[in-house]
Order: sequence, then C-alpha cells, then structure tokens
Amino acid sequence: MRVVIAGGHGKIAQLVEAELAGRGDTAVGLIRNPDHAAALTAAGAEPVVCDLEHTTAADLAAHLTGADAVVFAAGAGPGSGAARKDTVDRAAAALLADAAQHAGVRRYLLVSSMGVEGPPAPDTDPVFAAYLRAKKAAEDDLTARDLDWTVLRPGRLTDDPPTGRIALARHVDRGAVSRADVARVLVALLDRPASAGRILELVGGDTPLDDAVTAAVS
Repeated sequence: MRVVIAGGHGKIAQLVEAELAGRGDTAVGLIRNPDHAAALTAAGAEPVVCDLEHTTAADLAAHLTGADAVVFAAGAGPGSGAARKDTVDRAAAALLADAAQHAGVRRYLLVSSMGVEGPPAPDTDPVFAAYLRAKKAAEDDLTARDLDWTVLRPGRLTDDPPTGRIALARHVDRGAVSRADVARVLVALLDRPASAGRILELVGGDTPLDDAVTAAVS
C-alpha cells in the first residue's frame, strides 16, 4: 500500500508513517519545511516538500500518483492565528481532496476533532473556535464528495504511550487519547474498506483497538 500523508512532520503523521513503514508499506510525507526531511526518513517515510498553502491541486496531484490512499493529518499548530486555521485546517484539506480526485485516488482519511458538531460555546477561545469551525468545514467539504472518505475525530490528544485500548463509535463521551493510538487507528481504518463513509469519534477506553475498529465499521 502506498499512502500519502499531509502534515508529514506532525506527531500523528510521523507515527502513521512509522506504522506503515514497519509493516512494509510505503508512506509518503508531505512537508512544508525541507529541514524536516531527515525526521521523515528516520521514520521510514519518503519526504516530499510541498507547501499546501502555496500550491495548486494539479501540482499536488502529481505527488499522489500511484497512491492507494491519502491521509490529512496537517494542522496550523499551536501559536497560529485564526487565519491559518482556515488556510490549513480547512482549505488545505479541501485542496488535498481536489488533488485526490484529480489523481484518481478514492480513499481519503481526514483527522478532525471532537467538538465540531454545533457552534462553539460563547466562552470558547476565539482561535480555538476558528479551529473547530475550520475542521467542521473540512468535514462538510469532504463528505459531500464522491470519495471513499473516513472522518476520524479524536478527543484531547496526549503524548502518552499507546494503550491499545480505545472507545470508537459515531459518538463517544469526551476524553483523551494518545497520539500513538490515533495513528494505530488510522492505519487500522486504512485496512478496512467498510470504514468508508463513516464519521467516528475516538478516545481512550477499555476495548482492544482491533476489536473496537472492527465493531465500529461493521
């Protein structure tokens, strides 16, 4: 399997790349900063420099040639303002979908966020509110397309070691989940065509990961 991951230098993306490479698949990481290439190579991925905020769908599609799937795990990141929440978390996700359709890549996994359904609470930090709105807009754009999409909405992300036990369903109670478990769930979803067309929320839980994924897509 050849998978192209947008946001290739992010923590979740690098964990996905390492999982895929470890089992013999090809992971291609799209990065904005060429200085990050060595980190991707160390994770077993093929780095490709492509700034999603300053490229076209046609140019991006060229990097998707031969891919079996794309994963959008990019984000403007902490410290960025509301404007970049829109240009990265929404617009770049839509651009990747445009490029996937142009390149004939049907499988698309979008890393979104819990808390996007309904408007942000009035006391929500303005930048975080912009983030939630951007994620929901990215979801709405993707789910309206003729692609084999899956939307994964993790809860609060941590850098804890993976537990291998999760709660995964259309709706789950709010909670935290390790980035390592998110990455493993993404890879498991790639392996399950039945996950296409589903929006799933994810937090840490009690069910073994493979069992939880199988139940969620059955």
